Amino acid sequence: MAELITRGVFRFGGDIRAESWASAAGSAEGQGPLGDCFDELHKDPRLGCDSWEKAESELQRRTLRLALGKAGLTPEDIGLICAGDLSAQCTVSTAAHQQSEVPYLGLYGACSTMAEALLLAALSVDSGASERTAAVTSSHFSTAERQFRQPLSYGGQRTPTSQRTCTAAGAAVISRKGCISVAGGCIGAVTDMGVKDITNMGAAMAPAAADTLRRWFAATGTAPDDYSFIVTGDLGTVGSSLLPRLLEKEGIDLGSGHRDCGVMIYGADEGDPLDTHCGGSGCGCGASVLCGHFLPLLSDGRAEDVLFVATGALMSPLSLQQGGTIPATAHLVHFRRVKT
Repeated sequence: MAELITRGVFRFGGDIRAESWASAAGSAEGQGPLGDCFDELHKDPRLGCDSWEKAESELQRRTLRLALGKAGLTPEDIGLICAGDLSAQCTVSTAAHQQSEVPYLGLYGACSTMAEALLLAALSVDSGASERTAAVTSSHFSTAERQFRQPLSYGGQRTPTSQRTCTAAGAAVISRKGCISVAGGCIGAVTDMGVKDITNMGAAMAPAAADTLRRWFAATGTAPDDYSFIVTGDLGTVGSSLLPRLLEKEGIDLGSGHRDCGVMIYGADEGDPLDTHCGGSGCGCGASVLCGHFLPLLSDGRAEDVLFVATGALMSPLSLQQGGTIPATAHLVHFRRVKT
C-alpha cells in the first residue's frame, strides 16, 4: 500500500507500474522536433468528424486504443478510465468513452490533468479498486482556443508571452505489470500570484511547479541531481525561465535536468520555427510528450528516474470575464525504471 510521507506526498511499494502507453498529435506538432516520437500523427484536424469537439473525442479514443493494443488489451480489460480535457464539463472525454461501458472518472486540472489522472490511476490500482486503470488526456487547438479566447475566424494577434494549445493526446495503462514503476507522487496545492493575463500562463503556473517541487524534495530528502529529468508540463519559455529562479530563492538548484514539454514540442527554444511564441500548452501537450518521449527513455534504459510535474492554470471563461486572477496547481508523478 502507498506510504504517506507528509500531507499530499506519498510513495508506492514498487509494484505499481506503467504497463503500456501511447501518444498522438496533429500536423503542427508533427512538424516539431518531437514529431517522430508520436505513435500517430493526424493531418486532418477534424479526424473525419463534423465538429472540433467530436474530433478531439476521436483523438482521445484512438490514443487509448493504441495504448491498449500495445499490451494486447481491450476495453474489457480495464477497470477504470481516468480522463480529462479542457472543454467545459469535460464533454470531450465523456463523449470519447461513453460507448466503452468502462467505469469512468472525468477530471479537470487544466494542463495538469495527465498527472492528476496518473496519480488517481496509481492509487486505484494500489488500493485494489481496479486491476488496471487507464489515464488519458487530450487537447485540441480549435476547441480550446475558441472556448478560452475568441472565435478562430476573428484573427486576433497573439502576444509574445502566449502559448499554442496543442492538438495532442496521451494515454497510459497503470497496473502491476511493466518495466516502469510509478514510485510516488505529490498532489499539488493551489497557488495564486495574482496574474490575470490569460496570454501569460507560464507566469501563473511557475510558482505552482516550484511549490510542488519544493514540497517533494523536502519530504523525500532528495535533490534535483537525483533524477535523470525533471519534466514540467508546459510552462513554456516564460515559465521555464522563472522556475529555476523561484527555486533558487528556496535554496534549490534545479540543475541541468529540467525539460519542459511546452518548450520541447514545437522547439520554442530553437528559434520557434512554428511561430508559437512561448511553446505549447493544453492537456495533451504534457501527456503526449510524456508518453511519446520520456516513458520510452525509461523503458529502454536511457533514463532511470523522471519527475513528471504537470502544471495547470485553473481559470475558466467565466472567471476571466469577471476579472478574476489565474490560480494554478502542479501535480508530480515519480517514474522509475525497474531494473531486471
